[in-house]
Amino acid sequence: MKRQALLLAMLTVTAGALACTNFIVGKKASADGSVICSYSADSYGMFQGLVHYPAAKYPKGTMLKVYDWDTNKYGGEILQAEETYNVIGNINEWQLTIGETTFGGREEMVDTTGIIDYGSLIYITLQRAKNAREAIDVMTSLVEQYGYNSEGETFTICDPNEAWIMEMMGCASDRKVEKGRTVWVALRIPDDMICGHANQSRITKFNMKDKENVRYSKNVVSYARKMGWFSGKDEDFSYNAAYAAPDFSGRRICDARVWSFFNRYADGMDRYIPWAEGRDPNAEPMPLWVKPAKKVSVADVREAMRDHFEDTPFSLDGDIGGGIWEMPYRPTPLYFKVDGKEYFNERPVSTQQAGFVFVSQMRSWMPRQAGGCFWFANDDGNMVPFTPVYCCATESPRPYNTPGADALNFSMDNAFWVQNWVSNMVYPRYSMLFPSLKEVRDSLDRSYMLAQKEVEDKALLLDEQARVKYLTAYTAEKADQMLARWQKLATYLIVKYNDMTVKPEENGQFTRNRYGMGSTVKRPGYSEKYARELIKQTGNKFAKPEK
Repeated sequence: MKRQALLLAMLTVTAGALACTNFIVGKKASADGSVICSYSADSYGMFQGLVHYPAAKYPKGTMLKVYDWDTNKYGGEILQAEETYNVIGNINEWQLTIGETTFGGREEMVDTTGIIDYGSLIYITLQRAKNAREAIDVMTSLVEQYGYNSEGETFTICDPNEAWIMEMMGCASDRKVEKGRTVWVALRIPDDMICGHANQSRITKFNMKDKENVRYSKNVVSYARKMGWFSGKDEDFSYNAAYAAPDFSGRRICDARVWSFFNRYADGMDRYIPWAEGRDPNAEPMPLWVKPAKKVSVADVREAMRDHFEDTPFSLDGDIGGGIWEMPYRPTPLYFKVDGKEYFNERPVSTQQAGFVFVSQMRSWMPRQAGGCFWFANDDGNMVPFTPVYCCATESPRPYNTPGADALNFSMDNAFWVQNWVSNMVYPRYSMLFPSLKEVRDSLDRSYMLAQKEVEDKALLLDEQARVKYLTAYTAEKADQMLARWQKLATYLIVKYNDMTVKPEENGQFTRNRYGMGSTVKRPGYSEKYARELIKQTGNKFAKPEK
C-alpha cells in the first residue's frame, strides 16, 4: 500500500476525504441516557450548509440521479424509494444519524464503475431507513447493486437505542477475483462505551458468531485471501490489517484524535500514548472502544470537538509554529520538507478547514420529533456556537441555506461566510482575539442548552403537526439569532483589535477621551515566551545599544 502517499494526495486534492472526525457515546455511557455522536466535516474549500430533504412519496419505477457529494460529478441513476423520510443535516425524522471518516486503504480496491459515493450513500440512506440496523441493510444493499465509488470509509450509524460503526471498501472495478462489490463489517458499540474514528480503519478482529452485534459481507475474508492479503484462520482475520493497516500517518495524524477523546473521559489512556505517537511498530494498539470514568454529556462531546491536544504530549502550544499569538492551528499541508527531510504538523480534532460540525443527541424516551436534537455549527467547532436543529424541521434555516451564497460568493446573510470571516480574523491573532470570541460563543451555547428543557416541554404539549411547526420555527429562530450575534461580533473585533492594538472598554462600551476621540489604545506586543524565542534566534540583531 502507498498509504502515506494516498493520505497526502487526498488531503491536498479531494474535498472531505481523509480529513474528518467522529465520536460516539452509547446510551449507558451518556449523562442523560441519549445516544450521542459527532462529526466534523473537514475539507479545504468545502462549502456546505444544512442540507434538507423533505419527506416524499414517488410513483413506482421513479429513478434518482446520483451526484458525487465531494465533486458534484454525475454518477448515474438508481431506483428511487417509493417513500422517503424527512432529513435535516445528517439526522432524519426517526432520529437516525449517520457520519463518516475516510481512511483510504488499498488504492487498488476502489470501484471506479460504481455509481454511489460515500456522501450520496449517507443522504440516500437517511431518506430510506428508520433505525441503525435498517440503515446498514440499506447501505450495503445499495452498494452491492450499484457499486461503491469511494475509498475506504468508516461510518457512524446511530439511532436512539443503538450505536454502530461500519467500515466499507470496494472490490475493484474488474471484480474478477470475487463476487460481491464491497467488503464491509459493522459492529454494535456496547451501550456503556465510547468510540471514535478519525480517518484510520479501526475494526480489527470481530466475532463472526455474534449475529446480534456483528454484521459483515460474505466475502470479507475470502476476498482478502484471494488477493493474497490474508492466509490465517477466519477467527484471526483483522479487517484493518488486511485492507488498511495503520502506519505512522494512520496513528499520529488520525488515531491520535481518537486518543484525545478517550483521554478526556477514560482512565489509563497513557498506556496508548506510544500507539498515538506512531513511531513504535510494537506499541500496544488502542482499543476500538473504552468505558468512560464518568457519564459523558452533549456538552462534553461538543467540547471534545474543540480539542487541540491541550495538556497532552501532542499539545500545540509548545513551539513557535503558532506564531506570535500562539495559534493552536497549523498551516496545510500536513507534511513539509526542510533540507530534504520530511516533517509533519500535528492534526487536532478542531481544524480550520471544517466545513461544518455537529453533535447529534438521540433520545428513545421522547416523541421522535423532539427527541432528536442535532446541534449544528457551520465552521470550525472551536470558533462557533452549536445551534439546536430538531430532526423534524421541515426547512433549513436561511443562514444555513442562503440563496446566492456558495464557495465563491460571500454573503452577510450566510452563517458559513460570516463565521469564517470572524474565524479568519481570530486565527492569526489567536491569544489576543479568541477570549472575546469565546465569551460570545459560550454565552450562546449556554443559552441554547438552558432553554432546551423549556422548549421541549412546550413541544410535548402540542399535537404532532403543531409540534413539528413549533420546533421548525425554533430551529430557524436560533440560527437567525446566532447569525445576528456573529455579525455584531465581526464588527466588534475589527474595532477593538484594529492594527494589532486593543481599545479599552467600560461597561461594554468603547471609551472616549474628553475631546470625543477614542481613548489611548493598548499595545500588548510580544508575549514573554515569544520574545525570548525571537532573541534566541536573532541574537543581538535587535539589541538596543546601551549608549
